[in-house]
Amino acid sequence: MGSQDREDPLQGRVPISGLTLDRYEDCVGRHGHRRAGAEQEEAMKKLWMCLAAAGGLAMLASSGFAADKTLALVVKGLDNPYFDLMHQGCERANKELNKQGYNCYYTGPATAADESAQVQIIDDLLTKGVASMAISPANAPAVAEVLRRRGGSVPVITADADLLPKDASLRKSYVGTDNYELGAKLGEQLKMLMPKGGNVCLVMGNPAAENINQRAQGARDVLSGKKGITKLAGENGWHEISGCPLYVNDDAAKANQMMQDTLTAHPTGLDAFLLAGGWPLFAPQAFSQVVAPIMDKIKNGKFVIVSADTLGPELQALKDHKVNVLVGQRPEEMGYRAAMVMRDLAEGKSVPPVIHTGLDVCTWKNADTCLKH
Repeated sequence: MGSQDREDPLQGRVPISGLTLDRYEDCVGRHGHRRAGAEQEEAMKKLWMCLAAAGGLAMLASSGFAADKTLALVVKGLDNPYFDLMHQGCERANKELNKQGYNCYYTGPATAADESAQVQIIDDLLTKGVASMAISPANAPAVAEVLRRRGGSVPVITADADLLPKDASLRKSYVGTDNYELGAKLGEQLKMLMPKGGNVCLVMGNPAAENINQRAQGARDVLSGKKGITKLAGENGWHEISGCPLYVNDDAAKANQMMQDTLTAHPTGLDAFLLAGGWPLFAPQAFSQVVAPIMDKIKNGKFVIVSADTLGPELQALKDHKVNVLVGQRPEEMGYRAAMVMRDLAEGKSVPPVIHTGLDVCTWKNADTCLKH
């Protein structure tokens, strides 16, 4: 497209410190094309997150950057509210770490759909040098490849999402949810609400996100009563309908559109959605429109929606009876624990290979108390 199709993001704005021209042009190329209405607003939001991330990375190269004291937390995408809570955990850790000279530095690509941008950020951080790094891999094989290529110069852990089992030696520890168990709990709750089985559609994120794939496996194993089922095809009365699972690339708008299209295509042949992540619920108005035609079925137990995560919009959907069950992670605790494990690695200490941070099951009955530990 020509220049007339792009916004000038810096016009009338405060320049972002540390942002170089090549980084600026890369972000504009990804997100700066003109769109209409709400799409333009969303695109500009992603553009500014991209610019901020690029500027932050550039500042790491400044003379004030203490590589031996920086603990980098690299998430899948800055556009996902779930990772905002990991950021809060990182900042909680900083209240202790700053006194010891360390700093938990939170970063990631503008959008979780941009897997290559996350790999580039990781590569840049390894080049500049940090004391330790925690990564939530959007594309586990791609992240493993850059870590393998860079040869272990920085101690790395994974947080929230892990590498593939064959690549586990590339990281010192995994901090986060037992994702298989999360999926199993989603399956258990769905099974309790629909004991005779039914037609289900799984909603997933990026195809190469190992944490989401583990959740899907846990759910399928519980529903089928067998290990290693790749797609439900009648086991215990459960079928995955054609066109599913839905891969929504961690995008709320895309998730709601794909769910709407699925309901339209299967007006009577679908009984449940199992959301391996709460993406559609992050856009409450759109999600409300999706479920409006089936609200009576949901309230009467004729249609079931179970979802991962217990953030604010998701809890509100539960309280409004737009979803039946939530199985929540503890992302704030993940961010905090990841920072502390990185500190220990930076100081040469040994750390456990796996640190699970727990789960919460929220239903219509306990929605007001399920997160009070």
